[in-house]
Amino acid sequence: MITINSSDGGEFDAYLALPAAGFGPGIVVLQEIFGVNQFMRDVCDWYAAHGFVAVCPDLFWRQERGVDMTDKSEAEWQKAFALYQGLDQSKAVEDSAAAVEYLRRHPAGSGRVGAVGFCLGGNLAWLLSARFNPDCAVGYYGVGIEKTLNEAAGVRSPLMLHIAGLDKYCPPAAQQQIHATLAGNPLVTIHDYPEQDHAFGRAGGEHYDAAAAELAHLRSMEFLMRHLAGAGFASAQKVLSDRWDEHVKYEFATRDTEDTLKTMVADAYVNHIPVMTGGVGHDELREFYSQRFIPQMPPDTSMTPVSRTVGLDRVVDEMVFEFTHTARMDWMLPGVEPTGKHVKVPLVVIVHFREGKLAHEHIYWDQASVLAQVGLIDARNLPVAGGETAEKVLNPKLPANELMKR
Repeated sequence: MITINSSDGGEFDAYLALPAAGFGPGIVVLQEIFGVNQFMRDVCDWYAAHGFVAVCPDLFWRQERGVDMTDKSEAEWQKAFALYQGLDQSKAVEDSAAAVEYLRRHPAGSGRVGAVGFCLGGNLAWLLSARFNPDCAVGYYGVGIEKTLNEAAGVRSPLMLHIAGLDKYCPPAAQQQIHATLAGNPLVTIHDYPEQDHAFGRAGGEHYDAAAAELAHLRSMEFLMRHLAGAGFASAQKVLSDRWDEHVKYEFATRDTEDTLKTMVADAYVNHIPVMTGGVGHDELREFYSQRFIPQMPPDTSMTPVSRTVGLDRVVDEMVFEFTHTARMDWMLPGVEPTGKHVKVPLVVIVHFREGKLAHEHIYWDQASVLAQVGLIDARNLPVAGGETAEKVLNPKLPANELMKR
């Protein structure tokens, strides 16, 4: 815990987490209504593990110092709501800004500082962006944003908002107001999660959804890296990430072979590691994409993002790939007639870039899992698993070691 000076002569405590390298851009983590509790400290530690200097200020200090509660009891909920209702919102935003300035001057910091807020903190992240211009800000399911949309003109730095479609604290009318006011601002990115409820990102909470939380965190991390990690590096990462997204769009959305090839260098190669399908160079890849890949993709094919890592010259995408085997798929199941079986399998793509275009793709998946799911091998008699592998990627808390027990 450290101490930060407020703008009006007071001082308040904050939890500070430093990256292993001892240096990095700053993140101010803005609390929920439960104070600087274990979840908030874990968020700071997570950002520190990814190279940020993270601080979570005690924003209830003007009412009560050291608030540290959970969401597990009615008494804690009641106290949390009382503190929330008694909060001087303007002062809380000023204290958040003081935390930003603290990190700007911190010897471990790079001078660039963003903010990430949850619930109460999601609203404060919005207000901080509108009033004090941090380098960027992210708000998760902010409560009350619609009440201060008249301040939208003050947003002069990038802002990302995650909105839960089923959030009773931000009902549909409020969500519509937020979209109507902010969607036209090129600095603002809004992500909607139609099936999620308030606090879907709070691990262990009633509405926690691991897959939605992971997707939101992935989006936030990419956004924060882009705007805080340094202009040159961040710009290069964005170019690679956008080019990869463009390539995937041409493969799966517009289904255009020539546009796909335009994103690739002339001697690019694709290697689907488990079955060694793909091709080397535009001529082989043109035949592969136009004959064996794009037209052989089942209509219900979907990809659920799990993680993305962007470096200086490559992108690593982890996802769950899902389809119903209603068409020949020679790129994954060469020579196998459609079985009508549903398949869900973890898949990893490692994409290397050269001169701003794709140079190669290494694509990995567990072929035994695919074969088990389409009925070509009997998983009951082999040390392999079927669709359970994908489910455990999406929910790591599912039981482990089941094959050993069998």
